[in-house]
Amino acid sequence: MHHERIQLPHCVMDAYIPAMSIDPSHPRKSIVICPGGGYQHLSEREAEPVALVFASMGFNAFVVWYRISPNRYPCAVEDTACAVAWVRAHAGEYRADPDAIAVAGFSAGGHAACSLGVRWHDEALMASFGLTPTQARPNAMVLSYPVITGGEFAHRGSFEHLTGSDDLALHAEHSLENLVTAQTPPTFLWHTWEDGSVPVENTLMMVSALRRVRVLTEVHIYPHGSHGLALANWLTSDADHAYQVVPECAAWPKLAARFLQDVLTH
Repeated sequence: MHHERIQLPHCVMDAYIPAMSIDPSHPRKSIVICPGGGYQHLSEREAEPVALVFASMGFNAFVVWYRISPNRYPCAVEDTACAVAWVRAHAGEYRADPDAIAVAGFSAGGHAACSLGVRWHDEALMASFGLTPTQARPNAMVLSYPVITGGEFAHRGSFEHLTGSDDLALHAEHSLENLVTAQTPPTFLWHTWEDGSVPVENTLMMVSALRRVRVLTEVHIYPHGSHGLALANWLTSDADHAYQVVPECAAWPKLAARFLQDVLTH
C-alpha cells in the first residue's frame, strides 16, 4: 500500500494506492471520496477507513479534503473537479484507467460529489476552475445518505454553510435533483429510512430524477440506521456509539464496488 498526500490548487488530497505489483495486467479503477460534515467540518470516519476498504477491493482510492465554510459555493465542487482531473492526468503513474474514475460522497460530501456529477459538462463553470469538462468528468457516482435537495426535505444547515445565506431561493439553486440530465454519470445510492438528519427523500428525489432521464442507477434503502453510519461497522463507530453498527448497512461497500466494476468496464 502506497500512501501519499497530494497538493491540489486549493486543498490537499490523500491517495491510497494498492501495491503496483498486484495484478499489473489490468488498469485500476479509481474512487475520489468526499467526506461529509454539513459543509462545516470534514468527517474522518468517512475518509481513510472508506478509502482503505475500496483499496482492499482493488481500487485506487483518494480522499479530497475540499474547502468548507467559511468558503462558499463553488469551492467544494471546484476542489472535487480538480481532484478528478488530477487523478485522470496522473493515471499512467498509478496504473489507473483514466476513463474509470468515480466520485463518492457522504451527506454534504455527497452533495459536493453530486454537484460535480450534474455540472461537469458546464463549460463556463469548468473553465472558471481552469479545467475542461473532459478533464473533470466523473464516470460514476457513489452517494451515501446524500444531501440533495434545498427544498422541503433539505438539511438546512448544509445549504446555509454552502451559500452563507438562509435565503431559501438561493438554496433551491443547489437542489441537485433539478440539475440531473442524461449526462449525469451512472449512480449508486444508499440511505436509511430512519435517517433523522438528512431525510431519505433526498435519495428518493435523486433516484426519481435519474430514472426520468434513464441514467443507470442502483439504490438501497435500509429500514434501520441513523445518519452518518460511514462503513456501519465497529471500525467507523464512535466510542460508545454502538447504534452506528448496523450489519445490514455494512454491505454497501461491496455492493457499490460491484456496481462500479460493472459501469466502469468498457
